[in-house]
Amino acid sequence: MGLVAYKRKRNFKHTPEPERSVSKKSQSLSFVVQRHDASHLHYDFRLEMEGVLKSWAVPKGPSMKAGEKRLAVMVEDHPLPYGKFYGEIPKGNYGAGIVDIWDKGTYSPLEKTTKTQTEKLLLAQLKKGDLKFMLKGKHLNGAFALVRMNDETGKNWLLIKKKDAYAQVDYDITQIEPVKSFAEKKKTARPSPVPAKSKTVTQKDTTSKKKIALAWAHLQKPMLAKIAVEIPKETKWFYEPKYDGYRALTKVHNGEVEMVSRNGNSFNKQYKTLIEELEIISDDIILDGEVVIEDKQGVSNFQLLQNYTTTHEGTLTYYVFDILFVNGHSLAEIPLSQRKELLDTFFDGYTFTNIIKSPSVREKGEQLLKKLTTKGYEGIIAKDATGLYYPGKRAESWLKIKSVMMQEVVICGYTLPQNSRKYFGSLILGLYKGDELMYIGNCGTGFTDASLEQLHKQFTKLQTNKCPFEKKPVLLGRKGKPVWMKPALVCNVKFQQWTRDENLRNPVFMGLREDKKADEVVKESETPSTKGRVEETMEAETIIIIDNKKVKCTNLTKIYWHEEKLTKGDLIAYYQSISKWILPYLKNRPQSLNRHPNGIKGTSFYQKDMNVDQLPSWIRTAKLYSKSNNKYLDYLICNDTATLVYMANLGCIEINPWHSIYTKPEYPDYMILDLDPGKITFVEVVNTALVIKEICDELKIACFCKTSGATGLHVYIPLGGKYDYDAVKMFAELMATLTHKRLPKTTSIERTVSKRSNKVYIDFLQNRKGQTVAAPYSVRPRPYATVSTPLLWKEVNHKLNPEQFTIHTIAKRLKQVGDLWKGVFSKPVSIDKVLPKMEKLL
Repeated sequence: MGLVAYKRKRNFKHTPEPERSVSKKSQSLSFVVQRHDASHLHYDFRLEMEGVLKSWAVPKGPSMKAGEKRLAVMVEDHPLPYGKFYGEIPKGNYGAGIVDIWDKGTYSPLEKTTKTQTEKLLLAQLKKGDLKFMLKGKHLNGAFALVRMNDETGKNWLLIKKKDAYAQVDYDITQIEPVKSFAEKKKTARPSPVPAKSKTVTQKDTTSKKKIALAWAHLQKPMLAKIAVEIPKETKWFYEPKYDGYRALTKVHNGEVEMVSRNGNSFNKQYKTLIEELEIISDDIILDGEVVIEDKQGVSNFQLLQNYTTTHEGTLTYYVFDILFVNGHSLAEIPLSQRKELLDTFFDGYTFTNIIKSPSVREKGEQLLKKLTTKGYEGIIAKDATGLYYPGKRAESWLKIKSVMMQEVVICGYTLPQNSRKYFGSLILGLYKGDELMYIGNCGTGFTDASLEQLHKQFTKLQTNKCPFEKKPVLLGRKGKPVWMKPALVCNVKFQQWTRDENLRNPVFMGLREDKKADEVVKESETPSTKGRVEETMEAETIIIIDNKKVKCTNLTKIYWHEEKLTKGDLIAYYQSISKWILPYLKNRPQSLNRHPNGIKGTSFYQKDMNVDQLPSWIRTAKLYSKSNNKYLDYLICNDTATLVYMANLGCIEINPWHSIYTKPEYPDYMILDLDPGKITFVEVVNTALVIKEICDELKIACFCKTSGATGLHVYIPLGGKYDYDAVKMFAELMATLTHKRLPKTTSIERTVSKRSNKVYIDFLQNRKGQTVAAPYSVRPRPYATVSTPLLWKEVNHKLNPEQFTIHTIAKRLKQVGDLWKGVFSKPVSIDKVLPKMEKLL
C-alpha cells in the first residue's frame, strides 16, 4: 500500500515525523529499531524494502538469545527518512510519545544472491511470510528470522534470533541504551529540572493498567471443556493431562499478582507460596492453569488440595496451560498453537520451582490416556490447535475424555450415622434438571475420620426442616434418618455408571468443590453428535440438535409473511437448508441483528450487543468498540448452522454481517457500491451497475453484482482485507464519482434524499466500520420473501426482476449455477495500482 496508510494517520502540521520518502543512493539496505514510549512502551523494527521501511511493532523488543521468539505485529509502511527520526510526537497525534533510535545499521538476506536480486528475494520471502536475514548494527548482529503466524489476521509475526556466534545467553533489552536518545538531545538543547520521561512513564503505566484491566474483565471466567466419548484423532489436536485441582486464572501487572478461581474468588491468601513465586514476573501477563497438590505417585489429588488450608500438607503446584494476554496484547483471538508458542517463550524467560508449564503431545492421545490412567489420573483434555479462547464457555474445541466416570453433584443432606460411624452415614446427592433438583443417590464411602468431622461442621450451618427435592425421595439402600440441607455445597464423586433410573452406581466421595455453585451443576452429557435431529417438541417450543448443539426454536407456526402464508418455521428451514452457501460470507464477521419478532409487518429493531450470560455456551461473541454507542459491545459471530438457526429464531429475517472480520475490524474484505433507486425505474439501476462494470473492465479489475433483495443492486469489488476503511471509502467515492460523471442525469452521489429523489443514489458511504448490507443469500423482510441473490453479469439486463429470487427459488438456482460469489474473496484488487488509472478517467 506504500505510504497511503502512514499519511492518512498523521497531520504533518502538528507532528515532526517526516512526510515524504526520498530516493536512495546507497546500495546497502538499512534497518532501524526505534524505542517508542507511547500508550505503552514497545519497539518498532523496520527493514528497508521497495523504497520504504516495512515495519513491525515488537512489544518486548528484539532478543539476542538464540531461539527466543518475540511477537511482532506488522504495521503500516514508513518513509525512509523515518529511520533517522527521534523526538517527541505531541499529544493528540497518532502515536503520541517519545521515539528514540535504539539501534540502526544494514541488513542482507541469509541466502546468497546477487546485488540486483537481493531485494527481489527479500520481497518474495516477505510475501511467503518467512524472512531470513543478517543484521549488522550496534546492538543487533547475526542471523534473524521473521515468520508470519498462521492466523486470520495476517499481521502477527514472530521475530526469532538464530543460533550463531553472535547469540547471547544473558540478554536484557532494558539495560541497553539507545543509539540516539531524545532525552539526551533535549537535555543538551534545553536543560530541565524535571526528568524528561517522568510524565510519559506515568501515562504509559496508566494506559497499561487500563488495557490489562479491560482484558482481565473479558477473561475473568476461564474457557471450559465439554465431555466426549472418543478421543479425536485428527492431527490438529493437542492432548494434556486432566488435573484434579482448582482452575486458576492469574494476572500479573508491575509485579503484582492476582490469582482467582473460575468464579472470580481470590486465591492469593490460600496459595501464598505460589503468589510469591509469580511475583518475579516482569511482564504484564494473564495465565490460565490449575492449582494442584500431587500425591506420592505424582498424581494430582483433590482431597489433599482441599485439606491444604487446614493441614498445610503437600506442595502446591500451578500447572499453566494457556497464556491469554501479554504486554498490551490480548491473545484470546489467536489459535491455540500460537498461544502455546508464546507460552514456550514466556517459560524460557523465567526460572520457577512450582510454576510449571503443563505438558502436551500431538497425535498420541490414546497412548497418553492409557499411560495416565495407569498412573491414576482421571483422564485427558483434547484441545483443537486451531481453536481460539472463549472465556466462560464450553466449546467444541476443548474436550474432556475420562478414564473413570466423574461427576460434580449437589449435597442435599445426609443420613445419621449407624454402628461405629461418627458424624454422618452417607451424603444425599442431587442434580439440577432444568430448574428442578433431582435425587441421584447416596454416597457413603471416600471419607476419613478427619473429613467426616470437618464436613459435618459445615453441614450443621445448612440444616433445614424442608426437603430440597420437590418430591421426597426414597433413599436407595441406605439406613439412617435423613437430615436435609439447603442445596449449597458441591462435591466431586467418582462412580461406575449411571443406572437406568439415572442414579449413581457405587459413588465415592472425592472432595468439596468450593469453586462451584450449586446451580451450575448439571449432568455431564455423553450424547453422540446428531445432525439436524428434532429431540423434543412441545406446543410452542422445538429443540433442534445440529452438530450436537441444541437450538431452542419457538412459535414455528407464527405467520411472518401474511400474503404468502410463510411462517417463522419456513424461514428457519430456509436458512438451515442453505447454510453451507451463506456461512462463508458470515464467518468471523460481527453481526448486526435486524429482528422482526412479529414478521415483516410488525415492529422491528436492531441489536448489536448480546447478553452473553443468556446465550447458549456454543454461541461465539466478539467484544468490539462501537463508535456510535461509545462503548465495547458483545457482537454475535455466526460461524455455523446452529448459530444461523439461533439467529433466525430471534426473528432475524435478514442477515447483516460487517464488511470486515472481528480479528481485523479495521480492514474490510471488499468495497461496496449500494445502488438505491429513488423515484426512478429499476432499468436505471441496471444501467448504473453496467457502467460500474464498464469502468472496472477498463481498469482491469474484478467486480461482482447481486440483487439487494429489495429494489436495488449491490456491486462488490474484492480487496482481500489489505486496506483500512478510510482507504476503501476513498476508493468507493472515486468509483461513485466516475460512474456519476458518465450518468449525470440518472445518478447521484448526494446524500440528502430530497436532492436525489428521482435518481439512482450511488451509496459509497456503506464503506465504514460497522456499516452492513444484507449478505448474499439473505432473506429480506419484504413481500414474496425475496432473497439477496448473486448474479452473472449477463443476467444484469433490462429483463432482470429482483422479485424472481425468493426462498422458494434459491435452492434450485444454486443447483444450476452454484455459488457465483466465491471470487469476492479470491481476486483482491490493488488500490495503489488502480488509483493512477482512475485519475486519468476523471
